[in-house]
Amino acid sequence: MAKTRIAFHASTAPAAQDALAALTRAYGQSLAEDAEVVVALGGDGFMLQTLHDTEELGLPVYGMNCGTVGFLMNAFDLEGLPERLALAEETLINPLEMRATTATGEVVRALAINEVSLLRAGPQAAKLAIYVDGKLRLEELVCDGALLCTPAGSTAYNYSAHGPILPIGSDVLALTAVAAFRPRRWRGALLPKTAVVRLDVLNPEKRPVMADADSRSVENVVSVEIRSEPRVQHRILFDPGHGLEERLIVEQFA
Repeated sequence: MAKTRIAFHASTAPAAQDALAALTRAYGQSLAEDAEVVVALGGDGFMLQTLHDTEELGLPVYGMNCGTVGFLMNAFDLEGLPERLALAEETLINPLEMRATTATGEVVRALAINEVSLLRAGPQAAKLAIYVDGKLRLEELVCDGALLCTPAGSTAYNYSAHGPILPIGSDVLALTAVAAFRPRRWRGALLPKTAVVRLDVLNPEKRPVMADADSRSVENVVSVEIRSEPRVQHRILFDPGHGLEERLIVEQFA
């Protein structure tokens, strides 16, 4: 088997740094620009960071779990990595694009692989108006926040907020409320992947709201537009039989 050019990326956690040292001794280290594959060492948060950092390279990313959460990761093993990479199953996912407008008129754009969330930034509940494809669908949602997630992110914050788990090939997005007060216990909606969702903040001076795209935060937003970005594809590798589709099904029966 020809030698695989691997670019190892590791989080700052001691376990990940130890794994980086052992793996680079065993398999060498390539620059990302010269590599055939990126191997991310850490947890799910670091995997998301690596996917964002390498998205312009178009390389597949294979995660090895050295953190506390590893839904997007494979089990760590020092042995047989080239063979595992050769047999790995590839899943393609598109991120969401967030376009957040602040109270000062600044427009901030960011991509999110898991979800875009709006969260109250003060002691009072947020009040949001929800538009889908330009049509007002919910005049006022009183809540701690709301989020729009991809299938890949549906088991993350969305699931904790009692949102649905989405099959990876479903071509839908989940819009989920966080602690909805009015309408009482509103759980959200399933929307086609092509939908453009806009959330307007009502009374932002009294009820400030922040927006977040995969931990990239914007304070004092007054409006956030979210849509799927099909021009960006992330390639994630999983060991055979442990791909993202299988993990999403297993999670529903856990």
